[in-house]
Amino acid sequence: MTAKASVSLPIGVFDSGVGGLTVLKALRERLPHEPLIYLGDTARLPYGTKSAAAVSAYALEAAKALVSVGIKALVVADNTSSAHALDALRAEFPGLPVLGVVEPGAQAAGHASPRGKIMVIATESTVRAGTYPRSILHSRPGASVSQLACPLFVSMAEEGMVDGPIAMQVARHYLANAFLDPEPLERADCLLLGCTHFPAFLPLLRQLLGPNVAIVDSATTTARAVEDLLENRAISAPKQTVPAPVRYFATDAPERFARVAAVFVPWAIDPAEVNIIDLVHQ
Repeated sequence: MTAKASVSLPIGVFDSGVGGLTVLKALRERLPHEPLIYLGDTARLPYGTKSAAAVSAYALEAAKALVSVGIKALVVADNTSSAHALDALRAEFPGLPVLGVVEPGAQAAGHASPRGKIMVIATESTVRAGTYPRSILHSRPGASVSQLACPLFVSMAEEGMVDGPIAMQVARHYLANAFLDPEPLERADCLLLGCTHFPAFLPLLRQLLGPNVAIVDSATTTARAVEDLLENRAISAPKQTVPAPVRYFATDAPERFARVAAVFVPWAIDPAEVNIIDLVHQ
């Protein structure tokens, strides 16, 4: 497919569920003229507790579904899939630009950290993969990178429990050792949100950690990387005053998809707009 033929196609965004809507939101804010297709594998979430082989297989199925609809680029919004499946996706679709959320977030954290003391919070599977530390050290050699799995944040975000005393208590439980050490020089100075659910906690995390800790949201950094990719490939859609359309696909429970989406995006999604797709028998 030529670059000219690709210009009008949408960007495909894939996630294990609804958390990737934070990436979709960032893309829509930065690139409102680009049509988008979002696919959430809601029947098989969460990916964060699955094996690397299972995650790669699921990601390939989701990518094939989006490619069959027609896309000009694939954004893997799921951190776990970004950690385990990018090489397989790029090998399967050699002509398709494939971008994950790990590399843009890691590069941003490397630049944002004043002293190179970076804490990554993510799902269990992403932490096990070790992709974030490798990527951070590639862009910031010598950095001190620690990781922590924060599984409660995922379920709390989907329940809308992103502020208040319970959320603050859980955040303190996870982050006190890294960021509230009595010795300031021992504290981490940058927090990388390595799961697409976690930006929902951004106001609370800022309140807890104060203004001197850099907080990197991989959703916004990914949106910037997508913009650069489209420009470099000369496949950016023409600018227009009316926002381009967004289409939604899920593998199960469109009503829950639409309800939980309200935690991650500021616009309403009608369950009737969520198309059910079978990835296994496509």
